[in-house]
Amino acid sequence: MDIHIFVAEDDEIIGNGIKAFLLDAGYYVELRRNGQTAWERLYEKQFQLVILDIMLPGMNGQEILKSFRKISDTPVIVITALSGDTHQLQAFDNMADDYIAKPFSMQVLLKRVEALLRRTGVLQQEIRVGHLTLNRESYKTFWKNKELPLTLREFEILALLANNEKKVISHETLLTKIWGYDYYSSEGTVHTHIKNLRSKLPENIIKTIRGVGYVLELN
Repeated sequence: MDIHIFVAEDDEIIGNGIKAFLLDAGYYVELRRNGQTAWERLYEKQFQLVILDIMLPGMNGQEILKSFRKISDTPVIVITALSGDTHQLQAFDNMADDYIAKPFSMQVLLKRVEALLRRTGVLQQEIRVGHLTLNRESYKTFWKNKELPLTLREFEILALLANNEKKVISHETLLTKIWGYDYYSSEGTVHTHIKNLRSKLPENIIKTIRGVGYVLELN
């Protein structure tokens, strides 16, 4: 299932950052920077999840959320730089599903997105590709129903590759998504984990694209 996420954020750097990060995670993303145009788009198109900033020009996020809840139960994550409990309580009164204060980690935002999509049944608990099955809830991996002894990091790498089957995932994307922006690491770290992962897989399904990254391909 293609998952479409709508982002309403007037800060160009933050908005583009969220969009790029979610696109890399395999989602389809639409971005609006004006509250009025954001509301109009939400009214005409169905999305699987909405990320909504409070401070928007034209129509603020609280107004959008309140109106949106009259026509949709799509999960909404509210983000804001406004401090204090008042804005957070108002967002939940307007039936927000989650709330994140700026500044925030993109990886934390991604985990919140995944959690909401799982809770609403949009994101499957299991990833199945050929003989490979990964369970996001238990972090267990199976090949033809036989469990593979993967570490958490190896599971996360394989899940990212499996969720983007036949799509090349760059070294930079792996480092960012698995280790995080603030973690100092190198391509050597990725290579070591891929090597260990390959040694545990019954078949060599992870192909190296020299100078770019890796892709999962099943025969």
